[in-house]
Amino acid sequence: MSGCSGSDGAGGTGSSGTGSSGTGMSAGTPGGSPGVGPVVLNQLPGQAFYVSDQTSAAQQVGVLRSQGRSAEADTLLRIAAQPSSQWLGEQGARDIADQVSRRATEAGRTAVFVAYDIPHRDCGQYSAGGAPDAASYRSWITGVAQALGDRKAWVVLEPDAVAHTLDDCGVKGDLAAERYGLLAFAVQELKKRPNVRVYLDAGNPGWAQAPDDLATVLRKSGIAAADGFAVNVANFYPTDRNVAYGNRLSAALDGKHFVIDTSRSGNGSAGADSWCNPPGRALGEAPTTETGRPGVDAYLWIKNPGESDGQCGRGEPPAGRFWLPYALGLAQAAH
Repeated sequence: MSGCSGSDGAGGTGSSGTGSSGTGMSAGTPGGSPGVGPVVLNQLPGQAFYVSDQTSAAQQVGVLRSQGRSAEADTLLRIAAQPSSQWLGEQGARDIADQVSRRATEAGRTAVFVAYDIPHRDCGQYSAGGAPDAASYRSWITGVAQALGDRKAWVVLEPDAVAHTLDDCGVKGDLAAERYGLLAFAVQELKKRPNVRVYLDAGNPGWAQAPDDLATVLRKSGIAAADGFAVNVANFYPTDRNVAYGNRLSAALDGKHFVIDTSRSGNGSAGADSWCNPPGRALGEAPTTETGRPGVDAYLWIKNPGESDGQCGRGEPPAGRFWLPYALGLAQAAH
């Protein structure tokens, strides 16, 4: 996403394929090569969330091993062996949700998804796209919910969508009202499934929205029926700062719980404007529900580490594309 917001220029998430200060979301491109399968990955003892062997990182581990690059493969396993999120976008979302949630259930684990198809997505920047209209989005999210059925799943809903309605590059007026309605509809549809938890995206500590203003639009977007909200999606802010930000927002939302994206927060942020593939970052805390912090339901790897934030002017691949040098850097820098 782009995150054009904020007086400090730090809006957005910066993740699997967006823009400006944003999330860079998109679904990403597998990192494997024809004829080279992903490695077989075990589920971690005591881990609640599903470790998929279909991620770009897992596929790239297989490629590296087939090329005899064992040291790099072992380094990349620091990413591939951890549970990360499955992004759902325009293409094949229902089938992907069905397949991944089914595999997770068979493994006795919970799949984590990111629903990312809101109309007018990412202010038309690096992760532009989304459903063409409101009716298409309703059909899309209903299909995702139906695909999950009665399986356990956590869904992070539409990174940047709410916060972008409060910044200079987001949707306004009738389009903003439509977006709030679509998000509330999405929460409602997903919560019809008995074992699905839903977390509405709520920006990050560098985005300049006041907690009360953000709480107001989150209420319009159905937060009351959701399990909580998500912070730091595809950004780099350290956990303590995210906890403080989340607690302030929770206080404005009658104590709603939240989850934190720790996928790339190991070395903290490189600065408010450094959201697009900044060098020197590191993997953060591993995904877990055992956070030891009241109100923080989980640390999650919502942004898939190693996927580009976008073509930021230094030869990077498009948003969401797996980028091996960056992935290795994140893993090598991890504590």
